Amino acid sequence: MTSTHADPITDTLRIALAQLNPVVGDLEGNANKLRATRAKAAQAGAHLVVVPELFITGYPPEDLVRKPAFAAAARRTVEALAEETADGGPGLLVGTIWVEDGKLYNAVALLDQGAVVATRFKVDLPNYGVFDEKRNFDVGPMPGPVNFRGVRLGVPICEDIWKEDVCECLQETGSEILISPNGSPFDWPKPELRLNVAVARVTETGLPLVYLNQFGGQDELVFDGASFVLNADASLAVQMPAWTEAIETVTFRKSPQGWVASQGAMALVEEKEAAAYHACMVGLRDYVDKNGFPGVVLGLSGGIDSALCAALAADALGPARVHCIMLPYRYTSGASLKDAAACAEALGVRYESVPIAGPVEAFSEALAKTFAGRTPDVTEENIQSRVRGTALMAISNKFGGMVVTTGNKSEMSVGYATLYGDMNGGFNPIKDLYKMEVYRLSRWRNANVPKGGKGPAGIVIPEHIITKAPTAELRENQTDQDSLPPYEVLDDILACLVEGEMPLTDIVARGHPAETVKKVERLLYLAEYKRRQAAPGVKISARNFGRDRRYPITNKFRERV
Repeated sequence: MTSTHADPITDTLRIALAQLNPVVGDLEGNANKLRATRAKAAQAGAHLVVVPELFITGYPPEDLVRKPAFAAAARRTVEALAEETADGGPGLLVGTIWVEDGKLYNAVALLDQGAVVATRFKVDLPNYGVFDEKRNFDVGPMPGPVNFRGVRLGVPICEDIWKEDVCECLQETGSEILISPNGSPFDWPKPELRLNVAVARVTETGLPLVYLNQFGGQDELVFDGASFVLNADASLAVQMPAWTEAIETVTFRKSPQGWVASQGAMALVEEKEAAAYHACMVGLRDYVDKNGFPGVVLGLSGGIDSALCAALAADALGPARVHCIMLPYRYTSGASLKDAAACAEALGVRYESVPIAGPVEAFSEALAKTFAGRTPDVTEENIQSRVRGTALMAISNKFGGMVVTTGNKSEMSVGYATLYGDMNGGFNPIKDLYKMEVYRLSRWRNANVPKGGKGPAGIVIPEHIITKAPTAELRENQTDQDSLPPYEVLDDILACLVEGEMPLTDIVARGHPAETVKKVERLLYLAEYKRRQAAPGVKISARNFGRDRRYPITNKFRERV
């Protein structure tokens, strides 16, 4: 690296925006990723490399930051990186945790010319939805700019740009460019909201703004990247891609009116079904890979939910790492057998059939005396599901692949799932998709190959799987609509109850029968105990089950209509 990069900036500043995928807790791995990025940025002539919020620790680190040994190790990692900037190459603006005067901060550190030359601390700690930062961090003081080789950079961290106070303070104290490192999780409305917030801050301050977001999956959260740069007139100068790591070097030039970003890459950012499919795929891939599983196992029933999960797994991991199992019983139709085999063949995944008649009948025989005089009911149906769950877990234990569970949000909402049966598994990529969304994503996948997807092109979910009536096939001639409203109706009611928290009277006013609304509300409340025991899954909606929506299991409240 040449020493010319350490010269004071006069009229040109080149910033490398590193939209990267960190691993929570992997301090050395994240630091090495940054070292490699810095080397590339140096070759591109960058003066400064910026990485997302809390990049060194990974985001969100949750209660891991409370561990003194972790905080100390993070600081050592940052200080070692700082020493390396003595080579005269690009400086680093790094997200990390930082302890100062006995307080723990969500921080950024400016590393340059061999030292930590400045730190700034997050002021507005989010404490809603999936965020719980007030639990772990202290509130930082209102910041002024950091001086990087003569350029005054304002560094509002993520939530700090969602209100005007921090950016206003940075503008008033002399900032020339705003750089906002983010760990902003994806959900359906989020990309448009981010842009609107950024435009508001630019309009208020009259300063250009760099919005750098994290990419990748972390447990239930998935980060889409989609970083961008706005000039002081709120025009879009750079749009980085979503759903991939990327490094973009942005050139700022000083004019009489201030710093202006040159026009750069303008990537097309996926929307609607395309965005949701990528989110589910990335969330599954990173959960499997970051936790060290060799692959996945899933029950392929011939239904649409398991078919979509199989497609997501093939795209996320490659067909060779996906093991699909058909677990037929007497109620499994010939059509389901045919559909499951066709789906597996289209995806190119490993597929086998493991009949469950023997263990199901053995349970029935073992329980015959206890159940004597009782009419068969849902109990026997659940035995089938639990045998299937046990078989999948046994295959997982034997070969190491993680079991993917395949229930959608509609089913999880109303408890249309069996604990220790079809709910068995380590991760659920479609947990936050309502049933009608499952249909839309399946049709999207048949017409498209996702960016970075490792599965085949073409129709991978046979049309008959999409068009046939959904059924659990736990008794003769069973369909889901035997006990549930049509999914178009159910999903609308659930969205009103879960995402909207709407009064029942308002939901009835949308045209739904009062008795149906009350039934769905009752099922939603009763199924809370099941959801508490469900596998984690990708957050897609503005309000998912788990981190977003935390209802008590014991709950007697019911609305009147």
